[in-house]
Amino acid sequence: MRLFGSSGIRGRFNDLITPELVCRIGQAVGSLHNETVVGWDVRTTSPLLANAAISGLLSAGCNAYSVGMVSTPTLANAAREYGAGIMITASHNPPMDNGVKLWNPDGSSFGTDQMTAVEELILGKSMAMVPWDKVGQLKYIDWAIERHVKRISENIGKLDAKVVVDCGNGAATTITPELLRKLGCEVITINCQPDGSFPGRGSEPTEENTKPLAKLVVEEGADLGIAHDGDGDRMVAVDDRGNFAGGDVLMPLLCKAEGKTRVVVPVNASMAVDRYLEGIEVVRCRVGDVYVSEKIKETNADFGAEPSGTWVFPKMSYCPDGVYAAARLVQMAMERPLSEQLAEIPKLTIMKKRLYMPLDRKAEVMAAVADKIRTLGPTEISEMDGVRAVFDGGWMLLRPSGTEPKLKLVVEAETVERTKQLYDIAMEIMKEVLE
Repeated sequence: MRLFGSSGIRGRFNDLITPELVCRIGQAVGSLHNETVVGWDVRTTSPLLANAAISGLLSAGCNAYSVGMVSTPTLANAAREYGAGIMITASHNPPMDNGVKLWNPDGSSFGTDQMTAVEELILGKSMAMVPWDKVGQLKYIDWAIERHVKRISENIGKLDAKVVVDCGNGAATTITPELLRKLGCEVITINCQPDGSFPGRGSEPTEENTKPLAKLVVEEGADLGIAHDGDGDRMVAVDDRGNFAGGDVLMPLLCKAEGKTRVVVPVNASMAVDRYLEGIEVVRCRVGDVYVSEKIKETNADFGAEPSGTWVFPKMSYCPDGVYAAARLVQMAMERPLSEQLAEIPKLTIMKKRLYMPLDRKAEVMAAVADKIRTLGPTEISEMDGVRAVFDGGWMLLRPSGTEPKLKLVVEAETVERTKQLYDIAMEIMKEVLE
């Protein structure tokens, strides 16, 4: 039985994610590490679950350091001082969900072998606990946000821009507005009061739910707008004309700005990245920030990104840092209007779909998908993560979600007509294999 997916473990509170489970995760991590830092996002259930994780750590003889409510990249930055980090968050999931993600001191999330070791301890019959006089110590630290701000400031320098920031009532409320003001920006905020019910908009910053942000950017004559997800590891934007710029659109821009020799993107990344980057190698990997970080290390890449709005700056950390990405994008917008820069990105059409797929049918379904796609005669096919097939003028990817029982489809092509054609073919395959 697998507990952890590509983004840790997430699910409905008191269903999959219970205090008992989180306590056992704490016990397992505490059995493997002497010191662990713990943080949590704004969700109503997060403090409760953080206390459960801390109890597990202490009972295993591990010292626990509580940083309170912080963004995920802030927690990962604090983990530099300790053996591991535990973040209580469900990222962009709805408010009734929660989850756990585990971090290494270099900012990378636990890899496959590490997660397997934790799972084996959790699912085992027993876990060795220490006697009363060997329990770990709990300490509270108040410098996590300050040090994260300091590290970003040292890398970015002074800024002079008018920025509208929408934190979606999430954990980035604790840092992004403060950071940008400290760097010299005029900051206007929307949805920047921490609230675990996410009253302002959904915790995932989509084009639809960032329309108030776009409107405010235009009304205020701002240089750009910044939007985060629930825990601040993601960042998307609105340009100076009020146009939404999601991860798909920003990825070529940031890859070119950060890449010198090599960048890493997952198999679901737009081919606009390849076309926009000249003289920079584009390496593809499995979907999930853990795999992006692993591939950056393996290939000594300069930068990594995902279409979801995940940005990994290895010079800072191997943790996706939406806060640093926000400051970096503001810096880029100062050089030239963001709308002008985005206008240079190759114009391609992307279509996406998700269909329910029972987890116990995943292997059977994906084998059938691969067989059917091969009959279409693709010019290139990869089964690194799902099935990605390249055709004349476009590509399609069918892959199982790493966090939910869904089969995901991404189709991209040079024209709307070709995209629709490939999309219809892929949808027919999905319906056939899921019958």
